[in-house]
Amino acid sequence: MRVTGAGVLFSVATDSYELVVRELREEFGRDLRCERVSADLGRIVEGAPPIAELAVCCDEGRIMFVRHLTREIASFAPDDVPPPYELAELVLAEVPRHPSVLAVQTWTDGAGTGGSYYHLLAEGLGARGVEVTRSGQDNIVSCFVTDKVVLLGLNERQHSLSDWPGGRMRLARAEERVSRSEFKLEEAIATFGLDLRPGGKALDLGASPGGWTRILRQHDQEVWSVDPGSLDPRLRGDRRIHHVGTTAGEFFRRNQVRFDVVVNDMRMDQVLSARVMLDAVPHLRRGALAVVTLKGGGRNPLDSARRGLDVLAKEYDILHARQLHHNRRELTVIGRRP
Repeated sequence: MRVTGAGVLFSVATDSYELVVRELREEFGRDLRCERVSADLGRIVEGAPPIAELAVCCDEGRIMFVRHLTREIASFAPDDVPPPYELAELVLAEVPRHPSVLAVQTWTDGAGTGGSYYHLLAEGLGARGVEVTRSGQDNIVSCFVTDKVVLLGLNERQHSLSDWPGGRMRLARAEERVSRSEFKLEEAIATFGLDLRPGGKALDLGASPGGWTRILRQHDQEVWSVDPGSLDPRLRGDRRIHHVGTTAGEFFRRNQVRFDVVVNDMRMDQVLSARVMLDAVPHLRRGALAVVTLKGGGRNPLDSARRGLDVLAKEYDILHARQLHHNRRELTVIGRRP
């Protein structure tokens, strides 16, 4: 068994690990050293900043490709995992005050959930009088499982970036869903705690077939859905959805409405997509919220994303920029019109 309080574990998309290492070194210096634990998990082994400081950098978008953070407290070979009461002792030794409840989150480097380890931790903590849930608590116990190592981590929820195991948010695939893209907007709203004022007016650029429009309507927005393509037939009977079958540029030339929120999930180059968002600014109220996905790809996706952010920053205060679980090779950027 290895016990340590120095390592910081971070989860990433499988093809974004090197981007994260570059971001971390640019932000905290070349002495920072990382090692890859698994396809979507890395460990900072030297030069790690305080995890609260690292979380702020991620939350503000200075580091964009980290999805989840935890402070490593122990690691074991799979056949050397201690019994439940010892696991509980390791966890409770790291919590400032004996808690009445903790969140325990387990995940693996494959398709499994690591459920057996969840039950081990729940058993040990329960015997010490600690109730266990899977989310929604101030402190999160993380347990990551591979065929070579079991890692145990602990972090405050406010510094974890996501309240899902390893940042892997799971959303139900309900029949009423219009498209997979809905997951991206749902995750952004939940992860960043976005406040969509009930009864507001929303603009959905590149709306077809209407997935983001449907999510906006769930948050009581009246939506102008702009796209030459059609919307899903299930949306057409909603009188608070206004489908404008044209391009964004043509819409802006004729529009007289002022919007509380604008969203953009169009498939285009990062800079071009950001420029479309600048065109939207005269049509937004002060303080309006903006949500845009900057598509990845190319030989240098980090620099491309930064160019898109630089364009957006000309007219928006950038609140968040992060590669979320449902983004794949994209970034979700949250801005606000000053």
